[in-house]
Amino acid sequence: MIKAAILTMSDKGSRGEREDKSGQVIREMIEPLPAEIVSYEVIPDEKDIIQERLIRLSDSVKADVILTTGGTGLSPRDVTPDATMEVIDKEIPGMAEAMRAESLKKTPAAMISRAVAGVRGETLIINLPGSPKAVRENLSVVLPALSHAIEKLKGDQRECAIESESVKKKV
Repeated sequence: MIKAAILTMSDKGSRGEREDKSGQVIREMIEPLPAEIVSYEVIPDEKDIIQERLIRLSDSVKADVILTTGGTGLSPRDVTPDATMEVIDKEIPGMAEAMRAESLKKTPAAMISRAVAGVRGETLIINLPGSPKAVRENLSVVLPALSHAIEKLKGDQRECAIESESVKKKV
């Protein structure tokens, strides 16, 4: 069972002025993994709050994966990637690149996404866009590799080439 946290960045959502549909899409998509949602929050687009939550969810809650939604664009309040970069130990550029590459097939706006993916301790952190449609499109790209990535973070010593064959068969 994967311990997952969902963190939505939305000023309006945090004030109760907007329903968090993107967070619900994440929940629906990861439950079949199987995943247990150990935390779900809607917080404002404030860099220090985002950093604090990412650190707490990684270090104290010990989530296997934190999936964020919102704050990945170019507006002045879009600070999720900046906050993420400051708390991760290492970046996993392939995940963000894969999401952008697939999204570019649907919209040129994908090239302005600043979403990042990385690791803090044994927690995988993946930034997703803010719209439900974009969350579904982006999460579907990385979902097939999620379990394998978490196993590797937990110290799985099996050969990746052998494991990647089983990942392909599952997809």
